[in-house]
Amino acid sequence: MTSAKIGGAAVVALHPSTMVGCTYRCDDRYVVGREDIRQFARAVQDSHPVHRSEAAGVEFGYGGLIAPLTFFAIPAFRAQRAMFDTVAGGYDLSRIMQTDQVVNYHRPIRPGDALTCDVGFESFRGAFGSELFEFKTEITDQYDCPLITSRTSFVGRAEAGGPRSHSADDLVMRGFHDRPSGAGLRSRMRKGSDPRPKSEGACGGRTRRFETVAEGEKLPPRVFSLTLGDLVNYAGVAGDPNPIHWHPQAARAVNLDAPVAHGMLTVGLGAGYLTSWLGDPGAVLEYAVRFTSPVYVTSAGARVEFSGTVRSVDPRQRAAVVAIVAISQGRKIFGRATAKVRLSST
Repeated sequence: MTSAKIGGAAVVALHPSTMVGCTYRCDDRYVVGREDIRQFARAVQDSHPVHRSEAAGVEFGYGGLIAPLTFFAIPAFRAQRAMFDTVAGGYDLSRIMQTDQVVNYHRPIRPGDALTCDVGFESFRGAFGSELFEFKTEITDQYDCPLITSRTSFVGRAEAGGPRSHSADDLVMRGFHDRPSGAGLRSRMRKGSDPRPKSEGACGGRTRRFETVAEGEKLPPRVFSLTLGDLVNYAGVAGDPNPIHWHPQAARAVNLDAPVAHGMLTVGLGAGYLTSWLGDPGAVLEYAVRFTSPVYVTSAGARVEFSGTVRSVDPRQRAAVVAIVAISQGRKIFGRATAKVRLSST
């Protein structure tokens, strides 16, 4: 039996499967700041000018900065953690690993956006002695217009009983477990009362031209370097306190060879790699990743090499699908990674 609180009310579930289909909205909004965007861009090593320079954002047609493709992970993590506390209270979060991430982009996130997360528990099933969870997170702005639709899958195993080791808890910053994750969740859906502006699509002027992209085209490879300091920085920026991402002892306690990079950090590196080729981050329509191996980061650091191939082009939609490969220490990090992008017609 698991128990948690949603919006101050106690919730008791006999088993996570009894909670499948539940959808909740976070009580509070995450207000995006200009420096939040710049800080996140540095954390994922995304040097695209629209994430750092307001003048570049204006030049690209956005009126200012726009956030990197994986910036949504900050409010989404808070919402998913609150949902996880509700549906999986008997699971050790340090032993839960992300397996899949699929993101649909409706418009770029910008400074001043007040983000609300609706998170749903989509599915739960057992496989090979572990359990698979799938969450759907919809992120909207203060006008209730859609920005992001994300589907995230995790694999974990319930604690077998007996005393739980608190070594990892002792490494987490004080007060983290005491504060509400995203100010809690509530089941009653709220509608925005503000006028709803028209949603904007991707700006096409700076995007790679359709006529210049061919099926089978290879993207230039690029290598990213990661240090333990990079993992600590990302943990702070993203609000993920799990010490297996930066503390060797905590990683060994859960049978990992070394601290592992956050899954969304490697996804963010891949996003920056993709948009440096594409030209305009706002032209990404969908980004999907399946993880096969973590990136182990020792005291000597780690290197992640990205490459890509244009898998298909769609003349009718003026779009393309790009397959992305990530390799670290000879291991494929992504089992499958693809992005659907809109191309310029001019």
